[in-house]
Amino acid sequence: MPNALLLYPRHPPTYWGNNYALDLMGIRAAFPPLGLLTVAAMFPSRYNLRVVDLNVTSLEDADLEWADLAFTSSMIPQRPSLEQVVERCNRAQVPVIAGGPHPTTFHEEMAGVDHFVLDEVEETFPSFLRDLENGTARTVYRASRRPDVTLAPLPRFDLIDLSDYYSMCLQFSRGCPFDCEFCDITKLYGRVSRTKSPEQMVAEFDHLYELGWRGPLFLVDDNFIGNKREAKKLLPAIAEWQRERDHPFSLFTEASVNLVRMDDLMDVMIEAGFDAVFLGIETPNPKALKKMKKPQNIDMRDDHYLFKAVRNIQEKGMQVLGGFILGLDDDDDDAFDAQIDFIQETGIPMALIGLLTALKGTNLWTRLERENRLLDKPVEIDDTALNFKPQMDPGTLVEGYLRVIGTIYDSTLENYFDRCLTLLEHLRPVPHLHKPVNRHVLYAGIMGIRRRLTPEQLPAFTRYIGKVSKGHPLFLPLALRLAAVGHHCEKFTRQQTVLRSFKEHLKAESAAFHDAGWGSGSTSGSRDDFRRKALQRAEAHRNAIPDEFRFAGDGVGEALAAFELALSAEPPPSVSAKAALPVLGPTAHS
Repeated sequence: MPNALLLYPRHPPTYWGNNYALDLMGIRAAFPPLGLLTVAAMFPSRYNLRVVDLNVTSLEDADLEWADLAFTSSMIPQRPSLEQVVERCNRAQVPVIAGGPHPTTFHEEMAGVDHFVLDEVEETFPSFLRDLENGTARTVYRASRRPDVTLAPLPRFDLIDLSDYYSMCLQFSRGCPFDCEFCDITKLYGRVSRTKSPEQMVAEFDHLYELGWRGPLFLVDDNFIGNKREAKKLLPAIAEWQRERDHPFSLFTEASVNLVRMDDLMDVMIEAGFDAVFLGIETPNPKALKKMKKPQNIDMRDDHYLFKAVRNIQEKGMQVLGGFILGLDDDDDDAFDAQIDFIQETGIPMALIGLLTALKGTNLWTRLERENRLLDKPVEIDDTALNFKPQMDPGTLVEGYLRVIGTIYDSTLENYFDRCLTLLEHLRPVPHLHKPVNRHVLYAGIMGIRRRLTPEQLPAFTRYIGKVSKGHPLFLPLALRLAAVGHHCEKFTRQQTVLRSFKEHLKAESAAFHDAGWGSGSTSGSRDDFRRKALQRAEAHRNAIPDEFRFAGDGVGEALAAFELALSAEPPPSVSAKAALPVLGPTAHS
C-alpha cells in the first residue's frame, strides 16, 4: 500500500492569522488545511495517508522516510515554506505533487516539483493517480472545465487533531459574480457561483459534530451570497440543524457589501448562527471603487452608503470585519486619514489593511502591464513591498500605510478598544449567538489577557472591560475575544515596523558607505574599517529583532546578504562608486 504524505506549508504571520492571539489561547493554528483534507478524501482506500500541517507541527525525517509520495497544497503567502518543503522532499528523494492557488498561478516558476495538479481537481485527481500508478503521469494536469462542486467529497477531518485549531472550515460555494480589478478569485474559480447542496452541507456539519467539534466554523466562500438563490435554500437547513443541537457552531464567512440589501437573507443568517462577516470594503472613496470595478460598494445617491451598510449589518447582529487597500490610482494624501476615520467611526475592530498588489493574471496585472507599470519582482510576503509603480510617490505611500496601521493598532490599544466599544454599542444582542459563560472562566480570561498586554495597554483594557461589564455584560465573552485579537494586531503591526526598520537601517548604512567609504581621499584601509563597523552594527541590529518576529520569508537574511555584497564591491576605475553599488531596493525586499 503506497504511503502518501500530505504536507501543508507554514503561513507567515498576518493580521488574518491571529498568531499572537492563538498563542494566548494555547491554540496552534487558526484554520485546518481544508483543500488538502478534501483531496485526502479522493484517495482510494489502498493508500495510507498522513497529514503534516507545518502550522501546528514540524516535518520530521521520519515522515519523509515513511513517505512514498508527497502532496502539497499552498497559497501565495506560503511560498517560502513551500520551497523549503520541496527542497527537503527532493533531498529525501520523495516525489512531490503540488496543487492549490499558488502552483496554479506560478507553476512555471517553481523548481523541484515532479507533478502539478492544478486548478480545481475533483475531475483530474483520479486520472492523475491512475496515470501515476501506471507510470505514465504527465508533469502538468489542468482541469478542462470548472467542476460541479457537488462532486467534492467529505473532507477527511479525521486525519487531524481538531483541538490544534481555533476554527474549523467548510466550503459552500466557489466563484463570485463580481470581477473586481485586483482580485484573482474569478480567474481561479469563475464568475458563476457553484454551490454544494443543502444535504451535502448538512452531512459536512454532521461529520464535524460527530468528531466532537464545538465552536467557530468558517465558511470559506469568497462570496457566500454570490449565488443568493442557493444560499437562501441552504440557510433554513442550517438554522434547523443548529436549533436541534443548541447551536454548537458559531458561523462566520465572507460576503460582498450588497449583503446589506438582502434583509431577509441576513435574518436567516442570524438564525443559522452567523455572528460575523468579512466585507471587502477596500476604500471609502467612490471614485477609486468605480475604477477598480467594484460597483457593489457604491450608491451614487448616497455618499454614506458604505458607512450605513456596516452599521446596518452590525445592528442585525453580525460583527463586520473589513478589508482595506491603499495604493489605488485615485488615492491622494487624504486617503490615509479617510481610511482611519472610516474604520474608527464604523467600529470595525479587525481591519485588514494592505498595500495594493498586482496579482498575476488579474485585470489589474493586465492593465499595469499595458501601462508599463509592473516591476520585475515577485509578490512578496513583506507587507510594505510594491510590485508595481503607484501613482503616488512610493515612499509617501509606504509611510502613509505605516501611519494608518500604527494608528489603527496604536501601542496603547486606545483606538482599538474605542472601535470595540462602538461595535458593542450597535451590535444587536442575539441570545443564541452570545451564550452565558461561567464568571470564573471570564475572570481567568481577563487575567490571562492582562498578563500578555504591555503596561501602556493596561489602562485602556481596564476601562474597556469595565464599560462592557457595566453596559453590555452579555458581550463579555466576545469582548475578551476581541481583546485577544487586538493584542495580536498591535503586536503584528510592531513586528512589521521592526522588520522594516532593520531593512531601512541597511539602506542608510549602504548610503553612508558610499558617502564616506568611496568619497574623495578615502583609502583602502578606511573602507575596510567602515565595512567592519557597518557589518557589526548590522549584526547588532539583526540580533535585536525578537526571535518571535522572525519567520521564513521575512527577507532579513536576504537583505543582510545583499548589504554585505554592497559593502564588498569595488568600483571599476571608469565607473562611479555609486553606480557600482548593488541595489538593495526601496526596502530590500528579497
